[in-house]
Amino acid sequence: MGDSSSTPPMSLSHHAPAQRITSALLNGRNFAAWSRSLRLYLGGKGKSGWLLGIEKQPAVSDANHSQWDMDNCTILGWMFNSMDERIYNTFMYHDTVNGLWTALCQMYAHARNDARIFELYQDVSHAAQAHDKSIAPTTTIATGTPTAFHVRSGEPIWVLDSGANDHMTGESSIFSSPLIPVTQSVSLADGSTSHISHKGDVFLSSDIMLSSVLHIPNFAFNLLSVSRLAKSLNCAIIFLPFHCLLQDLSSKKIFGRGYERDGLYYFGDPPLATSGLQASILPSSSSYVFSFKTLALWHARLGHANFQYLCLLFPSFIKACKDHKFQCEVCELSKHTRTSYIPRMHRPSSVFDLIHSDVWGPSPVMAFSGHRYYVTFIDDHSRCTWVYLLKKKSDVLPLFTQFLQMIKTQYNTIVRAIRSDNGGEYISDAFCSQLNQKGILHQLTCPQTPEQNGVAERKNRHIMSIVRCLLCGMHVPKSYWHMAVLTAVYLMNRTPSRVLHGTAPLQFLKPDCALFQILPRVFGCTCFVQNRSPTRTKLDNKSIRCIFLGYSTMSKAYRCYDPVSHHLYHSLDVTFFEDIPFYGIHSPLQVSDSSPSTEDTSPLPRPVPIFDFMVPESPSPPVPTSRPPLQVYTRRPRPPLPDSPLAPGSGMSSTPLVSTQSPPTSRYPSRIRQPPSRFGWLCSTNHPISQYISYLGLSDSYHAFIGMIDSVSIPRSVSAALQDPKWVTAMQAEMDALQANQTWELVPLPSGEKSVGCKWVFTVKYLADGSIDRYKARLVAKGFTQIPGKDFGATFAPVAKLTSVRLLVSLAASHSWPLHQLDVKNAFLHGNLLETIYMDPPPGFQAEGEYAGKVCRLRKSLYGLKQSPRAWFSRFSEVILSMEFVRCHFDHTCFIRRHSDGRCIILLVYVDDIILTGDDTPGITNVKQSLGKVFEVKDLGALKYFLGIEVARSRHGISLSQRKYTLDLLQETGMLGCRPASTPMDPNLKLSVESGELISNPSMYQRLVGRLIYLTNTRPDLTFAVSVVSQFMHAPRTSHLDAVYHILRYVKTSPGLGLFYSAGHQSGLSCFTDADYAGSQTDRRSTTGLSTFYGNHLISWKSKKQAVVSRSSAEAEYRAMAQGTCEILWLRSICNELGFMETDSSQLFCDNKSAIMLASDSVLHERSKHIEVDIHFIREKVRSGIITPSFVSSSEQTADVFTKPVGPSLLQSSIVKLGLIDIFAPA
Repeated sequence: MGDSSSTPPMSLSHHAPAQRITSALLNGRNFAAWSRSLRLYLGGKGKSGWLLGIEKQPAVSDANHSQWDMDNCTILGWMFNSMDERIYNTFMYHDTVNGLWTALCQMYAHARNDARIFELYQDVSHAAQAHDKSIAPTTTIATGTPTAFHVRSGEPIWVLDSGANDHMTGESSIFSSPLIPVTQSVSLADGSTSHISHKGDVFLSSDIMLSSVLHIPNFAFNLLSVSRLAKSLNCAIIFLPFHCLLQDLSSKKIFGRGYERDGLYYFGDPPLATSGLQASILPSSSSYVFSFKTLALWHARLGHANFQYLCLLFPSFIKACKDHKFQCEVCELSKHTRTSYIPRMHRPSSVFDLIHSDVWGPSPVMAFSGHRYYVTFIDDHSRCTWVYLLKKKSDVLPLFTQFLQMIKTQYNTIVRAIRSDNGGEYISDAFCSQLNQKGILHQLTCPQTPEQNGVAERKNRHIMSIVRCLLCGMHVPKSYWHMAVLTAVYLMNRTPSRVLHGTAPLQFLKPDCALFQILPRVFGCTCFVQNRSPTRTKLDNKSIRCIFLGYSTMSKAYRCYDPVSHHLYHSLDVTFFEDIPFYGIHSPLQVSDSSPSTEDTSPLPRPVPIFDFMVPESPSPPVPTSRPPLQVYTRRPRPPLPDSPLAPGSGMSSTPLVSTQSPPTSRYPSRIRQPPSRFGWLCSTNHPISQYISYLGLSDSYHAFIGMIDSVSIPRSVSAALQDPKWVTAMQAEMDALQANQTWELVPLPSGEKSVGCKWVFTVKYLADGSIDRYKARLVAKGFTQIPGKDFGATFAPVAKLTSVRLLVSLAASHSWPLHQLDVKNAFLHGNLLETIYMDPPPGFQAEGEYAGKVCRLRKSLYGLKQSPRAWFSRFSEVILSMEFVRCHFDHTCFIRRHSDGRCIILLVYVDDIILTGDDTPGITNVKQSLGKVFEVKDLGALKYFLGIEVARSRHGISLSQRKYTLDLLQETGMLGCRPASTPMDPNLKLSVESGELISNPSMYQRLVGRLIYLTNTRPDLTFAVSVVSQFMHAPRTSHLDAVYHILRYVKTSPGLGLFYSAGHQSGLSCFTDADYAGSQTDRRSTTGLSTFYGNHLISWKSKKQAVVSRSSAEAEYRAMAQGTCEILWLRSICNELGFMETDSSQLFCDNKSAIMLASDSVLHERSKHIEVDIHFIREKVRSGIITPSFVSSSEQTADVFTKPVGPSLLQSSIVKLGLIDIFAPA
C-alpha cells in the first residue's frame, strides 16, 4: 500500500480537484474497468489507502486535519469528475472517499460485466498458453461479497456461465467426494486471479453429478461451465428468454431446467415465495397444518394437479412432504403420456395476437345436456383457455363470432390470427368469410401434421387428462363429462403453468384478480344444498343431497346437480363430504343416471369466462314450478308504423337500461314460451344495451352523479305528474311563484279575442355532487298560436351558440379554470309584457267561485311567448352590464369582465342557464352574490349537466357527452335491444325524394330527426347522416325512416361517445374543409364539410349541401374554403374579444391543390368568374395574413366524414382524429 511505505505521504495541494483521472466515465456497467483505472491512478499517487479507509480522519484540533481535509476533497473531486452525470447525482452527497468507494462497490461490484472485457482476457490467455495442454480456468462473473439473491438457505444456487471452462464454487460443504489439493489459479473477468485450493465431485441434483469441480475459497458464486456440462452429460442446453432446458441428445428427454433472473441463468427451479396463490385459497395458511394427507387432498381438489404446481401453490408442502415420493394411481391411469415435443422458440408478445383452436369430439357418451363436442380457444401469450360446448360441429362459427365480440368488449382488443387444423368447420366459406371481414389471419396446419397445432392439441390432452381424473377419482358416470370439461378449464386457468414460469394464466392476464373467490372442492363428491323451496314444510329435509359438478361461471357459487329431480343448483349454501363419492360403492343412494335427460341445462352455449363479471348470471335456487322464468323483451328492428309519435303501442319500450339474462339452467319443462299477446310487437333481444355501455371507469363521485340522473323518471304528461306527490309539489310551487309575481289576472275572455294554450314541462335540477336540488315544473305558453303584429312585435333574442359553449369549455380545460353553473328561477317573469295576451288556465288547476270560466290576462312574460326571451334578456343585460361586464359583439350572450392585472371572468347565458368561468375566483363569488340580490338565482356548483349535455372533468381534461339523452331516445323509440350497426349510414345507400312509400304520420319522423339534430352537438360523427335525412322532412318516406333507424342502431354501439378536451395549453385556430363534388342524387349539388379546431380541440363542424350546383370539383372545394374562412374569422374575433389574441395566421387545410392555387393566384380565369366573390373574399384574407391555405392529404383530412358516408375503418380513424372519446365504453 502506498500509505504504508516508509516514504512520507505525497501532498495533493498542487493537484486540481476538477480533473478527470479515468479514460471512461463510470456509467454503471463498466465498474470493473473504471475501478481498476482509479486504483492504478491513486496507487501512483500513493493514496490507495484512502479507498480502504486506512487514512483515518484526525481530530479537528490535530495539525494534520487541514491537510487531510484538503486531500479528501481533491480525491472526491477526481472521482466525481470521472462519473456519468446520472451516477454523480446519486452519490454526490458522500463526504469521504472511503464512504463513496464503499457505496459504489455495494451498488456496482455485482453488476454484469462487459462481454468485451472477457473476450480480451480470453484472447490473452489463449495466446499465452497456445501450446500448453492445461489451460488455466477462467470465469466472466465478477467477484465480490455475495448478495442475498445469490445465497439460499439449504442448497446452493448454480449459475450457468458460458465463459467459464470449469465448474467452480466457494462452498466446501457441498462436495460429496474427498477433496484433491490443486496448486492452480483462476483468471477472473476483471483481470485478477484467485487461488484454487481443491477439486472434487458435487451432486447438482439427485440424478446429476459434477466431477472435478474447483474449490476457490471465498468465491462468491457457484458457476457451471456450459461447455463442460454439455460434453460430460451429452446434452443440449437450450437458452430461452425466461428459462433454459437441459435435453439429453439421445433420448430427447428434458432432464434439467433453469430460470433467468437479472440477465443470468440459474440451474433449478426459481425461488419459491408464499404469494397470492396460497393466500387466495387459504387466508389463514400460517396456521394450516400441512402433511402428506393434506397434499393428497388438495391434489384431488384441484383436479389432480401436478406435484410441482402444488409446490408453487403451497410452498409449505416442500418441507412437509420432501421425504415422500408422491405417487397417484389415478394420475398414472389418466395422464400417462408419450414424450413431449421441444417447446417453441417464439411466442407472440401480446395477448390475443394468436389464438389456437380445436374441436374435440364426438364423445362416445352423450352428455345429459345433449352435447357431443366442445371447442377451445387458447390465447398463445397468456395460455388462457375458453371452452364452448357443442351439439354439432356447425355451431363453431356462431360461437367464434361470440368469442370475438367478448374479446373486443372485455379486453378492448382484437384477435389478429387464429391457428387450427383443416376441419370442415374451420375451412368452410362462412368461417373464412368471417375471418376476411374481421381481417384475421388464418393459419392452417399441414395435413396429418397435428403437431403444428400443438398448443391446442396439448390443451385438449390436458383437459381430457383432468376430465378422466375427475370422473375416475370419484366414480362419476361418463354422462357428466361436459361438466368435468367446464370444471377442468376453470381449474386450468387458475393453476400455475410451466410455460408462464409458475404463473397462472388468469393471474398472467389480470394480475390483480383473485384466483379462487370460493374454496375449491373435490369434483363428484357428495354435497348437501340448502332447500329453499317455498313448498318445504317443517317436517321436510332442510337440504338436498346432490353431486358437486364444478363452479358457476357467472356467479360466486357452486354447481350442484340433483339426479332425482334433474335440477342444477347454483348456491353457496353447500356442505361438502369431500371424501365420500356421490356414486361410490357405499353410497346410500342407488340412482341410475345412465339415460340422458332431455333437459338441456345449458340452453345457450357459453364459454367458461375467467372473470365472474364477464357475463351476468343469476343463481338458480329452487323455485316453484308454477312461476315462469323472467324474460327480456324489446322492439323489433322494423315494426309497422303506428299512429303514436315515436314508438308503437304506448310509445315506451319495456326494455330496462341494463338488460338481465335468464339463468343458463331451467327447472321447468323445455317448452317454447311466448310473450303475452299484448306485446306482439316485442321479441327477446340478443343485443342488450349493457354490452355497449359501462360505468366501471368513472370516479366514485361522477358514478354517483350518473346514477342519480338515471334514477329519476320525468313524466310526459300532466296526468302522470299528478300521480306523484313530488311533481304535484313542484307544480304547486310554480303556481305560487306565478301568483306571487302577479303574472296574470283572471278576467272574462273579450269577444273577438282568442286565448293561447299552455302546458307543463317537467325537469330535475341537480347539484354538483349529483344529489337532486329540486323537482322543477314549468308552465309554458303555446306561443306558436300567437298572431304576428297583434300578439307580438319584435321577437329576436340572442341565444348562446353551442359553438361558444364548446369554446368556453375548451378555454377552461386549456387554462385549468373552474366551470360554475347558475340557474335563474322563473327567469322570464322578470321581463315586462307590453302586449295584451290571454291564456287558458293551467292544466290540472281550475278557477273556482266567481273566477270559474275565466281566462288569464298576462301582465308579465311567460315561458313560451314569442316576446318573452327578448324581454328577459333585456332585463338581464341591464343588470350584468351594471357589474362592469362588457358584451361581446360577436356573441351577445357572452359577457366578459377583465381587471387591470389580467384576471378575467367570462359569463355565458342560455335563456335562464348561466355558465361562469375565469381565473378571478373572488370575482366569481361576488358576481354570484350580486345576481342573487336581483334575481332568484340557484348556485348549482361545478358544471355537470347543461342543456342535456353531461360534463365530466378529471385531471386529464373535460368530456362532453349526451349519454342520458341518447339512452332516453333509444328507449322511447324501442331501439334499446336492436341489432347495432357499425356506421351511421350505409356507404352504398342512395336516398332520393321518391324512394319508398310516403309515411302516414310525418310528424313522428320530423320529431325523431329533430332529436337527432340536437344529438350532433356532441356527436360530429352523426352530422352527415343526420343532414341527409333532414332533407326529407317535408315528405318523408319509408326508405328515409329506415335510414333514421340505421342511425339509431349505430348510436347504440357507443351511447357515451362525445367530445374530449384534453388539459394543457392550447392555441391557434385551424380549419379543415372538404367537398363531395355533385354528391346529391337529386339535384347534383355538392356537400360542404368543415371542422374547426382550437389547438387540438374540436370546436365547430358543419355538413351542408351547397346552395348552387358547382361545375367542377375545384369550384366545390373553393366554396367549402369560403365557408371555412367565415368560420375562422368569427372564431378569431370572439377569441380576440375574450382576450386571447390570435396574432398568427390560421391554417385553412384543403385536399384540392387547384382550389389552393386559386386562392393564391392573382389572376382571374374565365372558368372562375362565377365564383369571383368567393375568390376575392378568400384572397383578401390570405393577403392580410389572417389565413394561410395549406394542402392536406386525404388520409389526414378530418372533414372527409362530413361530406359522404364512410366505412367502419375510416369512420373509426375519423373519430380518433376528431378527438372523440367514449368514457362509458366497456373495458
